[in-house]
Amino acid sequence: MTVPAPAGSPGTGPAQPVSAVVVGTGLIGTSIALALRDRGVSVWLADRDPAASRLAADLGAGQLLPADGVPGGPADVAVLAMPPAAVASELQAAQSRRLARCYTDVASVKELPLAGARALRCDLTSYVPGHPLSGRERSGPAAAKADLFVGRPWVLCPQPENDDRTLLLVTGLARACGAVPVSATTAEHDQWVALVSHAPHVVAAAMAARLELAPASALALAGQGLRDVTRIAASGAEMWLQILTANAGPAGAVLRAVATDLAGAADALDCLAAGGEQAAQHIAGLLERGSAGVGRLPGKHGGPARGFAPVQVVIPDQPGELARLFQVAGAAGINIEDITIEHSPGLPVGVAELWVRPEGVTALSEALAASGWPVRR
Repeated sequence: MTVPAPAGSPGTGPAQPVSAVVVGTGLIGTSIALALRDRGVSVWLADRDPAASRLAADLGAGQLLPADGVPGGPADVAVLAMPPAAVASELQAAQSRRLARCYTDVASVKELPLAGARALRCDLTSYVPGHPLSGRERSGPAAAKADLFVGRPWVLCPQPENDDRTLLLVTGLARACGAVPVSATTAEHDQWVALVSHAPHVVAAAMAARLELAPASALALAGQGLRDVTRIAASGAEMWLQILTANAGPAGAVLRAVATDLAGAADALDCLAAGGEQAAQHIAGLLERGSAGVGRLPGKHGGPARGFAPVQVVIPDQPGELARLFQVAGAAGINIEDITIEHSPGLPVGVAELWVRPEGVTALSEALAASGWPVRR
């Protein structure tokens, strides 16, 4: 994956848009609008649901788009924030109204919108398919956050027809939202997100479905592991049905491979239960492959994987404790690269796992211990 390098004059970087139209004021659209407003961009909002666009406007995401278009002429860029199947028709409508000088979308599938745009004879010189890879389990404008995209990849799929100004503005839009632009073809994008997003959601849903009729006494034992595995399954079923339908082929291929591994694991466990100890090697192999796969995931902010080490600290469930923890780390000159917290509701303490560079482990552990924190390494 590479950052796009739109053509332009030497030394010219991506141009931040001065004005933008956001069509579709759900979680992603409103978050984009809020991020742009924080950068001083004039934003106009539209949605098929007037209540959604009014709420986004009340949240400070921009002004409602007048029926006759953007006052003073086309905006620099229009962002189409709707499901994949609706993008092409919305692009055609927006271009016919001359809402903007260039257009992008944020749908989580790219081949379908582009094919639809070609079929409708949309102007592809001014359209760059895009997809910011960030989200939340909640939906709607009320869940929007201006920092939703900070440090996250934002895939752009430049087309041969695109002009230089379009590429500069759409790349500048992603950067203005704090994201890291990444270049890919539409086919590459759909294969990649099937692996890292779409199939994992189905796997999470399948595991969460096992909980539907589970006894309450069993669920009371649930720890962070189960919550991690099933967390994304809480997202809206209707939206995910649209996404999976639009990317059915690539997502299905990944799920078939996962199903093969799971079926093999189930057979091996049946063999173990019957006393066939040799089947343990099959389970061990899958677990080792899984550990190796996790190790390949990128590190902080989507950059190259780095070797961080954890320092575990027992932390009281009280206001201000995290702030005090960070103050001790800061005073010791240690940068906390990441943090996870294990805490079961009702317990008076939890465990904070602070990820730091290996050379900082000893200094951080000693500083925390000297301040009275129970530390485990």
